[in-house]
Amino acid sequence: MALLSPNALPLFIVISLLISISIALAAIFSAIHLEFATFWVVLCGIGGYLAGTLLIGFIVRRRMSALQNEMQATMLVSQARIQRTIQQAQQNPGANPAVLQKQVELQQNKALTQALQELERLKPFQKWAITLGRQINTQRFQLLYQLKRFDEADEILALRHPLKKPIMMEPTLVAMKMARVYKRGDLEGMEKLFHKQVRWMRGDRGALLYGLMSWAWVKKGETEKAFQLLATAKEKTENETLARNWEHLANERIKKFSNAGLGDEWFALYLEAAPKPKIQRQRARRGGF
Repeated sequence: MALLSPNALPLFIVISLLISISIALAAIFSAIHLEFATFWVVLCGIGGYLAGTLLIGFIVRRRMSALQNEMQATMLVSQARIQRTIQQAQQNPGANPAVLQKQVELQQNKALTQALQELERLKPFQKWAITLGRQINTQRFQLLYQLKRFDEADEILALRHPLKKPIMMEPTLVAMKMARVYKRGDLEGMEKLFHKQVRWMRGDRGALLYGLMSWAWVKKGETEKAFQLLATAKEKTENETLARNWEHLANERIKKFSNAGLGDEWFALYLEAAPKPKIQRQRARRGGF
């Protein structure tokens, strides 16, 4: 529908108002022609305007959903392509893990950049959905962080406009924000953010935040604070990695402290290097007849 293309939206706003008013006037004239009472004439006019607005809103939401589905389909195709690359390398006994990791990173960055570009197509629809601006900036923050474009990600975090600042409800997003505060050397600010957000994370949803905050304390040499925090984490979550780290600190095995058990969520914060993709080597067959 050409009328709903992003470039046509300013014109579409005017047209939508005219359509809603036209429907309202048609309802009023029909009510007058049918000799309705004044109350019902006014009510028909209001109902006609609302019906026009709802119809336009339905069309806009349908267009937005189509764009979002396209973005999701693009990401799924990219993920499938990356998985095929890994599988093909695993089947090749001579593959180099470092080269494979580089290929995977390039494909991931290409997919993330494409998703970031497609996200721009949703911006014109902010006029129609009051919370869409925050949703877009939330997704932009995550994509920019994953692309390691941290300066741009920090600009989004600095937004204070109630209709623009990102929505920090998911553990991964909160952890990314905490990691950026940590990188600025503001451990106190990181702790405040942690306590503010972790209370909303029930069960294992808070595991990543506990793991990150305890890791920051260990890095600073505050192992007692990390130990106490992990004791709380054991009560609040059932995460084996946190329990194991608590045990390491309890027995003064600080060097064995590791959040690697938290998996991709932990390594996605880029605070520690992820292990290289494993390639199954085929053993040479010995002997003969």
